[in-house]
Amino acid sequence: MTAQRMLSTYRQTEVQSRTPLELVVMLYDGGLAFLHQARAAIERNDIPARREATTRALAIISQLQSTLNMEAGGDVAVQLDELYSWVTGRILKATMDNRAEPLDEAARVLATLRDSWVAIANGPADQQSVRGAA
Repeated sequence: MTAQRMLSTYRQTEVQSRTPLELVVMLYDGGLAFLHQARAAIERNDIPARREATTRALAIISQLQSTLNMEAGGDVAVQLDELYSWVTGRILKATMDNRAEPLDEAARVLATLRDSWVAIANGPADQQSVRGAA
């Protein structure tokens, strides 16, 4: 088995063994990592690396947004949807202007949201109304 295939198998096993809330946190972690990669690429003026990192970050934000349960999540889901749209706009702004500041703003929002989801994942089971937003 090749190293790449072993890594792929490990990642698949890791994802399958996670709870839905842990998967949401993993998505945030990935989005933040790609935003940091995009920022570093802007600093070294590496346009292809910036494009790759922002494309991946946008895909993660899109995934988070598309899985919102707007009916069950109520106001929380609506607010998350608006935040995801704002974050997407900041990433696009950073790409258009080749500037890191909008990425920093997007990363701050994602980090705050990530920390909130970690607290929910680690909290009591009676937080079902918030869990329904994901």
